[in-house]
Amino acid sequence: MLILNFSHPLTAAQLAQLEALTNQLVERVLDIPTHFDPAQSFTQQVAALIDQLELTPTEWQTLPLLVNPPTLNVIAIALLAELHGRMGYFPPVLRLRSVPGSLPPRFEVAEIINLQAVRDHARQRR
Repeated sequence: MLILNFSHPLTAAQLAQLEALTNQLVERVLDIPTHFDPAQSFTQQVAALIDQLELTPTEWQTLPLLVNPPTLNVIAIALLAELHGRMGYFPPVLRLRSVPGSLPPRFEVAEIINLQAVRDHARQRR
């Protein structure tokens, strides 16, 4: 599995949690720095951000991808729309949560959200 990480670096413990949840080996993590200029178009910056990954159209459509989205909601939404266009479906996304009472603050894997399944289920309520 290839993880596209648009957020903070993932720890070894988080990667182990992901492998246990998915029953797949994390083969590679691409850490993608996501710093946007608020004075410029976010859609253009998202496209440029994704272009730098240099995945082929076949790779976008066939690799097992998991996305750790950026924390800024507007960027995350535009990113998911761009990824859907390139992949042909919504990718699964990672949700982290803070570990209560941990000092320093730590985060653990809360769940993997299958966005395509969410979308497909919502279509039944149209």
